[in-house]
Amino acid sequence: MARHLTRRSRALPAPVLSLGLALALALGLALPPAASASTAVEQAPASGPRARAGTDVSQLLVFVVENHSLQQMRESMPFTARLARRYGYATRYRATTHPSLPNYLAIAGGATFGVSDDAAPSAHPLRGASVFGRAVRKGSTARLYAEAMGSRCQLESSGTYAVKHNPWAYFADERALCRRDDVPLRRFNRDVDAGRLPAVGMVIPDLCNDAHDCDLGRADAWLRKRIRRVLNGPDWAAGRLAVVITADEDDGAHGNRVLTVVAHPGVRHRVVRTRLNHYSLSRSYAEVAGVRPLRHARDARPLLQRFGLTPAG
Repeated sequence: MARHLTRRSRALPAPVLSLGLALALALGLALPPAASASTAVEQAPASGPRARAGTDVSQLLVFVVENHSLQQMRESMPFTARLARRYGYATRYRATTHPSLPNYLAIAGGATFGVSDDAAPSAHPLRGASVFGRAVRKGSTARLYAEAMGSRCQLESSGTYAVKHNPWAYFADERALCRRDDVPLRRFNRDVDAGRLPAVGMVIPDLCNDAHDCDLGRADAWLRKRIRRVLNGPDWAAGRLAVVITADEDDGAHGNRVLTVVAHPGVRHRVVRTRLNHYSLSRSYAEVAGVRPLRHARDARPLLQRFGLTPAG
């Protein structure tokens, strides 16, 4: 393959090559990395049917890591960085505030609700809808998968499970829905393999695997294992699933700018420089589920559309 590409390049006149390179530089485009065994999984599933490459999205699955900036994530998470280059990423995506909890609430509810700490749901019993609950009540599906959670919709932290990273647990009016669809991570693989991922989905690693208490390399390896499975699953192959990786906030020293990756079969080598934030993500959740965006998300720039994707809700 390398020899073939070399012969093809030599066949092009030098002015054409120079013009193409100049155009790429003018547009600010990065050349995609060469294929290798280590990147093959990001380019196509290792097994199973080939993913369709349309642009409609009826399922949005979000993975959230902790407390690192765009540059830190790009430098110390090689799998995630390759995924970003292969599909797409935003360069001006900013978290909403500090600390963790209000950022998760911004994604799930379109507002921080005046919360400025990481206290448990007993201190912040929120009234009104979350995007998870609104999706379910509309007749769509929602599910949050939390690692190290001992029981569904667990309202207190224990071990490496941090309830501050589980936003659905704070919406008191949706407690019954939370107890049904806010589940331990062990349910995740079964849903992936069966092609039953929800329309509105979130995956929350434990305090080590989200890079809160352990390093980014550990988080990257954890993501690699789960996302490889997703890319070999029926939902991805059907072309209806978009996967987002983001961070709740940065380390407090980089303007709250975090790496946000958008992967979908219809997205290739896309770099989005529009200002986006957690309300943008909340809006795209709502649009995929076919419900009205909540609170500040109503006025936010939509995330998925900036990557050329169309929510099918």
